Amino acid sequence: MSQPARSALSLRQVLIVPYVALVLLLAIVIGALSYVAGSRAVATVSDHLLIETVGRIGQAVDRHVVGSGAVLEAVFPNGMPAPASIGSDLANLRTRLWIATSLHIDPNNYAYYGNRAGQFIGLWRNSLDDGELRLKLKGDEPRTFFNFQGINGELHEASRETKVYDPRVRPWYKAGESAKLHTWTAVYIDYRHGGLVATRARRVLNAAGEFEGVVATDISLKGLNDFVSTLALSKNGIAFIVEPNGDLIASSASANIARQPDGSNKRLAAADSGHPLLAATYSEVRDTLASLKQAQLPQTRTFTGPGGQTIHAAFDRVKDDAGLEWITVVAVPASDFMQGVTANVVRTGLVGGIAALLAVVLGLRILGWVTGDLRRLSKSARAIGDGDLESPVDVHRNDEIGQLARTFETMQERLRTDRLTGLANREAFMRRLDGRVGRHRRAADIGPFAVLFVDLNHFKQVNDRLGHDAGDKVLTEIAERLREAVRASDFVARYAGDEFVVLLDRVESREQAERVRAHIEHVLAQPLRSVDPTPLGEQALGGAVGMAIFPDDGDEAESLMRFADHEMYTRKFGARGETPWADYHATPR
Repeated sequence: MSQPARSALSLRQVLIVPYVALVLLLAIVIGALSYVAGSRAVATVSDHLLIETVGRIGQAVDRHVVGSGAVLEAVFPNGMPAPASIGSDLANLRTRLWIATSLHIDPNNYAYYGNRAGQFIGLWRNSLDDGELRLKLKGDEPRTFFNFQGINGELHEASRETKVYDPRVRPWYKAGESAKLHTWTAVYIDYRHGGLVATRARRVLNAAGEFEGVVATDISLKGLNDFVSTLALSKNGIAFIVEPNGDLIASSASANIARQPDGSNKRLAAADSGHPLLAATYSEVRDTLASLKQAQLPQTRTFTGPGGQTIHAAFDRVKDDAGLEWITVVAVPASDFMQGVTANVVRTGLVGGIAALLAVVLGLRILGWVTGDLRRLSKSARAIGDGDLESPVDVHRNDEIGQLARTFETMQERLRTDRLTGLANREAFMRRLDGRVGRHRRAADIGPFAVLFVDLNHFKQVNDRLGHDAGDKVLTEIAERLREAVRASDFVARYAGDEFVVLLDRVESREQAERVRAHIEHVLAQPLRSVDPTPLGEQALGGAVGMAIFPDDGDEAESLMRFADHEMYTRKFGARGETPWADYHATPR
């Protein structure tokens, strides 16, 4: 009878080898799960952050172009007939052009009108006080340029063109003539400053209801390009704005205009930008947009880019009722998000192997510690992906996972913070205000609170006379003053430009809020310390402060902001003895 084969392994080996193998297998499984969890966390966070960023670009586009419609309506309000001759209504036209170019002097500092007789009038604002009137009252004569100061300043002839300028053959005139409503011309290169410009135009009828002429305004797109170029993206991330035909409007990765051998300028298309990631991203977005409706945007896409990289991208389509249609895009390589996750998973497997050889219990504790942090990171990432930018990552490590966690926290902070002043930004303030309203509705805090809307006086003169660097210093100083003027429980944010907002978390009465407002106005009126105010003359900076009390003046965040904004403009223009432009500021900007 044959004997059963004996095992060549000792009992110790029989007990240890399977157990060690199991622990090693467990380490491998945990490493794989950790990698998957980290990848999903990164995908969730990246999608959210990219959509947030492409949304910020869309808001910047909207703020840049939204004032152009008001400019045209200020020159020729809806229903106002155009005169048969510019000369018969020259004074009124000049006044309305001055008012129109005062509404949004940056970027709408040029408005003009041409009629079917070939006459032309245009007003170019060099500054808040200086203007240039461009005029021709006969169709066959060249334009004459006049310099003047103030709305009714005396005209001084500066120059006369040598060639006859016929508005009737210009693209803006033809576009306005053929469109029944507002319309945009194609983006073009301005021959004066060599930058990209878009023109908004509208036809104007005479008293008989017949076509008489076209009113238009130019918008420089340099501000959009500057905004996109300064977006806080990752090391290799890019952002750009492009027309549906592929021509670049703004880009953080390449120029949008190329100099030709003959000295002329030519617009660059995304495919010809010389930036592989930009060209590949536009190609992916172009093919995807063709199958999407506006309601399905914004969208995110993950695709394989140059060099086999995995690319995360987000894109949206910006449209308005005048025919503008631009595409905003943000793209970041996945490796920028992942950072040290892959290396950390390998390290986790090595730790598990060492733990299996040295002490199974210690190894399991280490693996549990690592996976616990990854689970917390994944949980926090899901919260961020759901729109909660206040959710703490709650991972405190000094290795790659900690570095990834701090990267997420930094990205959260950048989305919440105004880069110049260090205050919270507009989005963070609106989320805080929505939360405060919600807390009141849940009866967690039934006390009233107040919103203050602060707009600086004469800030444009600081930029004009002292320079934009000085303007930045002044904004930083004002931000510090506002922080010091309110309680620690109150919330201060930069809303836009030279506008700030304050949430007074709790006020006992309207009188208490009025005292705070008076204190802030006093603080703002103090002499500037960060710059030499001598070139500003006797004109103090100061500011107008609008106020809204919850719930007396509004029971929603938007209604509170609208009320405070309107009151601020009432106080601002009332102090000057002027009538506020309430129609243009009926909603928060």
